[in-house]
Amino acid sequence: MTTEDKSGTAQPADISLANRYGRPKRRLSRKAKRWAVITALAIGMGFLAWVSTSNATTSVSYKDIGYRTTDATQAEVDFQVTREPGTAVKCAVKALDSKFAVVGWKVVDIPPVEQDAQGQSADGGRTLARRVVLRTESQAVSGVVDSCWIPKPSAS
Repeated sequence: MTTEDKSGTAQPADISLANRYGRPKRRLSRKAKRWAVITALAIGMGFLAWVSTSNATTSVSYKDIGYRTTDATQAEVDFQVTREPGTAVKCAVKALDSKFAVVGWKVVDIPPVEQDAQGQSADGGRTLARRVVLRTESQAVSGVVDSCWIPKPSAS
């Protein structure tokens, strides 16, 4: 099959298609494909190792148990915190109004088990129950734990 260019001379179809659409892409060799697969597997394994170790080193979880509104200026929030014994934790607790606006907020310090006499549980002190009293700006209709974290050690 041949085609004519602007000057009227006949050219093979594959040359005119190459001029119009560009040269066909070069395929990867077997060796290049093998190295690409090995590299992708190594990156994937590294990512999985990072995810599994980062979760294990900073394991703090919390669970909302309930809340109680005593009046328009005060709310109580009950929750549980699970962390390694001997680890101090801070939790941010908030009270919300009917439009989900924050009307009360408090950061609670939960000391390590060795210093803590209340809230011990059967799991060796990993899970502690807490009740926090929050002062509120207006009537709260909900109280929840916003987040919990292990505080960074202070430089002293």
